[in-house]
Amino acid sequence: MNPSSTTDAARLTLMLTDLRLPTIKAVWSRFADQADQEGWPAARLLATLAEHELAERARRRLERHLTDARLPPGKTLDNFDFTAVPMVSQAQVRALTSGDRWLDEGANLILFGPPGGGKSHLAAAIGLALVEAGYRVLYTRTTDLVQRLQVARRELTLEAAIAKLDKYHLLILDDLAYVAKDQAETSVLFELISARYEQRSLLITANQPFGEWGKIFPDPAMTLAAVDRLVHHATLFELNVDSYRRRTAMETKRSQGRPATCATLKTSHSVSLSDTGDTATNDTACLPGEGA
Repeated sequence: MNPSSTTDAARLTLMLTDLRLPTIKAVWSRFADQADQEGWPAARLLATLAEHELAERARRRLERHLTDARLPPGKTLDNFDFTAVPMVSQAQVRALTSGDRWLDEGANLILFGPPGGGKSHLAAAIGLALVEAGYRVLYTRTTDLVQRLQVARRELTLEAAIAKLDKYHLLILDDLAYVAKDQAETSVLFELISARYEQRSLLITANQPFGEWGKIFPDPAMTLAAVDRLVHHATLFELNVDSYRRRTAMETKRSQGRPATCATLKTSHSVSLSDTGDTATNDTACLPGEGA
């Protein structure tokens, strides 16, 4: 490289630093050599450099947004078992992850179902797909966010705290039912719902149907107003299935077989599963003093 070229290269490096084009700064020399060897037109070289800069910016932006979203790891649509929740349309869910109109309109998603039914997994998976599609998402336990908003209220900064959440296209509130039935907590939650109404979207998971939300909002009028705002523009999914964690535990128990300390009885009898109200046939019993 002659002295003039060396000077130009040094100047270009400084200018690319000032222009905040780190990717072009890192790769321009390699592509310039390739362009010289293959006789590229100037436009092709510039386009190639610009493409690399844009791709790297998109990668870094996605990385930042994924970190900011605070999504639980490993929860994707690909590893969500849609066969376990036949009442939920996989096609509809995947259509929602394109974002588009429903996020622009500030519409909501609400997932109902008993504990362990997959609500949190599905909510996180939808959030991840939306982040990958370019949207801003925040995943949080409802109780955690409510506590932060209560602190903001005591510091007289509640309005500003809620406004900061506007940067998120979707706010995922997991486990709404665990908010304490306390006027201070539920009032800040109601203010959040009201502030985002028709402006920004919410995705809420809840163990109880709307008829049980009086246990969350102590004021009946507040309950009615909150539900009204949430369902006005909303898609509802009901995951009314047995607990995934319970199913997994039962399958594991069956695969392990009977404990060696248990004997088979000649007659069967039914026992009640206290957590479900169902009955199951039990044809084994532990020997006295063993496995009890």
